[in-house]
Amino acid sequence: MSEEGKEMVVMVTGGSGLVGNAIRIMVEKDQRPGEKWIFLSSKDANLMSMDETKAVFEKHHPTHVIHLAAMVGGLFRNMKYNCDFWRNNMQINTNVLEVSHQMGVKKVISCLSTCIFPDKTTYPIDETMVHNGPPHSSNYGYSMAKRMIDVMNRVYHEQYGCKFTSVIPTNIYGPYDNYNVEDGHVLTGLIHKVYLAKKNGTPFTVWGTGKPRRQFIYSLDLARLMIWVTREYEEISPIILSVDEEDEVSIKELAEMVVEEMDFKGEVTYDTSKADGQFKKTASNTKLRSYLPDFKFTPIRQGIKETVEWFTANYETARK
Repeated sequence: MSEEGKEMVVMVTGGSGLVGNAIRIMVEKDQRPGEKWIFLSSKDANLMSMDETKAVFEKHHPTHVIHLAAMVGGLFRNMKYNCDFWRNNMQINTNVLEVSHQMGVKKVISCLSTCIFPDKTTYPIDETMVHNGPPHSSNYGYSMAKRMIDVMNRVYHEQYGCKFTSVIPTNIYGPYDNYNVEDGHVLTGLIHKVYLAKKNGTPFTVWGTGKPRRQFIYSLDLARLMIWVTREYEEISPIILSVDEEDEVSIKELAEMVVEEMDFKGEVTYDTSKADGQFKKTASNTKLRSYLPDFKFTPIRQGIKETVEWFTANYETARK
């Protein structure tokens, strides 16, 4: 129950994707009295339209919004459509935050990405470094649109007192992801590739050298943290939601774990003609740990096991 004894109505945009589904699963396990959760998909409203955005807010009257909706894609799609990523995401974010302000929403939590951080930086990156330089050139349209959410959160707070904040997860994986081998997230793309190589008796080809290093967060862990942010986190400035620095793994190590988990016995090759993207984006979770020192993350092998099981069981209907 929120303040003044009124019902807390949490509306999740982009509720049918990887993170939205994870939040739905975790809310069902920890449903609290006085809370109502609504999960929107693109079928409910086109958030690029101000009229449709207003209409869906007027229909549900949320007190809280978790804003996940975005135009997303992998490295190669980003490189091809930088302008579309910039324009469409700016439109969605502007509409959601402006309507939230107009409707008196108490709190908006937007989901950003570590790609918003400067390309040239010191590591580990933390929440204070977001605006210290331009992002990586490969996907700057998407990165800058996401980065602008932090600017909007600040100016809405300064001018109107709105409580708009954001979270910055590292690489997410889990059930309900987009398993597209060309366009999905790296880990789920690898799972699909191994699945196909196994089925077709072909080599499993990893794009790039396998050397880049990443921190991976299981979608259900991210969901638990985003629910906590919705209920408890009161700052406007972003908070990085990430596993610890020592849990960073290389793409090669990741591929080997997937091969092992899926019991793939075929040939593994690396297509070094494909771009690697940034070598690393090590993020510090010191701020998160100051709030939740005892939070336990799902070990990556366990998360991969559950993700592989979900993908195998739901192969026909999974996004790919």
